Amino acid sequence: PGSGGGPEWGGGAFDPRLGYFIVNTQELGSIEKLEKKKDGKDGYWASANIPDSFFDQEIPGHGYYPCQNPPWGDLWAVNVNTGKVAWRVNLGVSDIMPEGKRDTGRPNLGAPLTTASGLIFIGATDDSRFRAFETRSGKELWTYKMDASAHASPVAYQGTDGKQYIAVVATGGAFVHSPPVGDSLVVFALP
Repeated sequence: PGSGGGPEWGGGAFDPRLGYFIVNTQELGSIEKLEKKKDGKDGYWASANIPDSFFDQEIPGHGYYPCQNPPWGDLWAVNVNTGKVAWRVNLGVSDIMPEGKRDTGRPNLGAPLTTASGLIFIGATDDSRFRAFETRSGKELWTYKMDASAHASPVAYQGTDGKQYIAVVATGGAFVHSPPVGDSLVVFALP
């Protein structure tokens, strides 16, 4: 793995009813090496010594694709009472792939949000989608294609009309090569 692999900076979300900790991860290798610290003190630090250490390839007009087998991004539920993985699903799609092979998971940054009604909401992926999953099973229930990727943690709030809303910032622009093409706060109302 590299600096872009494993659980992401946004953290996870917790469903206390099920005891599930929900976290998104990515499987991105990178080219790095250990070097002696420059200040002369004991220890090492990781350095790629190249502008972009990810082991990926740009396909002009279609984004970047890791040079390793998918999945490249995942969403996990871990039962905190047992320590066992309750479920794992690929998070994100590769639109350039042929039909039936798009479920690759995608590089992602940003956290999930759980609701008391048993839903998970997450943007995070570089495929510019915002998704809802069923917390108990990991089944994807809904997907919305946005103008830009949402590398932010969604928030929930109750409006003065009594409805629940889910909001997320969608601007793109992250070290996962998501193009910075938007400047939006996208808000969804739950029935």
